[in-house]
Amino acid sequence: MDHFPIFLATQTARIVVSGGGDAALAKLRLLMKTRAKITVFAADPAPEITQWHHAGKLTLVPRAMDYGDAVCARLFYGANEDAAEDARTAQLALTCGALINIVDNLEDSQFITPAIVDRDPVTIAIGTEGAAPVLARAIKADLEERLPQSLGRLARIGKTFRKASYALPFGRPRRDFWRDYYFNAGPKAMDAGEDQVSPALDALLDSHLSKPARTGHIAFVGGGPGDPELLTLKARRALDEADVVIYDRLITPEILELARREAVMIDVGKEGFGPSTSQDHINALLVEHAQTGAQIVRLKSGDATVFGRLDEEIDAVDAHGIGWHIVPGITSASAAVAAIGQSMTKRGRNAAVRFITGHDTKGFADHDWKTLARHGEVAAIYMGKKSARFIQGRLLMHGADRHTPVTLIENASRPDQRIIETTLDALPSTLEAAALGGPALTFLGLAPRAAVAALPALPLEEFANA
Repeated sequence: MDHFPIFLATQTARIVVSGGGDAALAKLRLLMKTRAKITVFAADPAPEITQWHHAGKLTLVPRAMDYGDAVCARLFYGANEDAAEDARTAQLALTCGALINIVDNLEDSQFITPAIVDRDPVTIAIGTEGAAPVLARAIKADLEERLPQSLGRLARIGKTFRKASYALPFGRPRRDFWRDYYFNAGPKAMDAGEDQVSPALDALLDSHLSKPARTGHIAFVGGGPGDPELLTLKARRALDEADVVIYDRLITPEILELARREAVMIDVGKEGFGPSTSQDHINALLVEHAQTGAQIVRLKSGDATVFGRLDEEIDAVDAHGIGWHIVPGITSASAAVAAIGQSMTKRGRNAAVRFITGHDTKGFADHDWKTLARHGEVAAIYMGKKSARFIQGRLLMHGADRHTPVTLIENASRPDQRIIETTLDALPSTLEAAALGGPALTFLGLAPRAAVAALPALPLEEFANA
């Protein structure tokens, strides 16, 4: 992030604009929505600027900007549509201590003006750091359609009621009250007439003051394979409402970004054969935070019900009478098989697929190797990187074909996804050469579909020097 977004107080701010043409007009139409004191320097101003001057909306000085003209200015816009004049006036503004923006000159600007959706006092700023202004305008247009014009009036009325809401305890009780107002009681009252909104607020506050405090609750949420767009709507809502998020090592930063900024974020990562948070400690954290009344998201990679030790955590919270529910997620096997353009079952090949783990709490996990070794069997092997030689040995011991196709998908669904095609015979050496660093899923009995050109299997030679 090269530009940090802030909202600048403009009630008493002085803003200076140099220029009187189309570029200046575009900036002034936006700036006049503020309460700033705007001064425009232009030897040949557009008629609109002159009209705004006579209407008292800004101060026009009909000459080029000179030394000292930007004294006490907080912001300066160079909109002369002339590179030399913009550079000259920007330097004058800099000597007076103003932050400068030169229209269509990102490199020499100290700040940029984002695309804005205005539902005063609700303001949404959209910035692309100058990289894609067309995209910013498209997002703005989409939001303009989605947000009702009444949203600003609801916010203005709500602002007058803010101190009254302090009667509710800080934190979740107040958030629940305002959520109820903006998404339920407020719009209903606005439909009946704006004069009905304030009485509705009074009644809503009374009802929330009489409500018993929320008890702690835990949502066991499947965070999917890593792509935030593969999160379910229910998972996103849970993250938005959580007071505490207790998350696993494989949860991506992009997904963690979806949680509220105020939420307590606790990393309880586990790593096979490496540093790990003990399960007893995770259980204790769940109980501890739930007993304070917190709404908790226990965020697990993939689907929480697949190799996620979910039962142990449910047993721990059940023992303390704590409420919970499960939000299923997309398991990594689903994302991985989609990446190679295959289906996990196919008529004439296999009528069943097994989800197995390469290792468990006791070490390498044993399975029905005799069945898995049969021709046409398909298995999705989780946590199989370090147990590849063990798995290979067991399958070959039970008669598996050495040429059985095996596909490894690292970081399924993520930008750095890798697909590696091999055979059972070459599995350990392929893994060693590939030097996989991220989570990987192994498909026994499935090769990438040849027609999937968008995600080709990468040749082993590319990993030989990894």
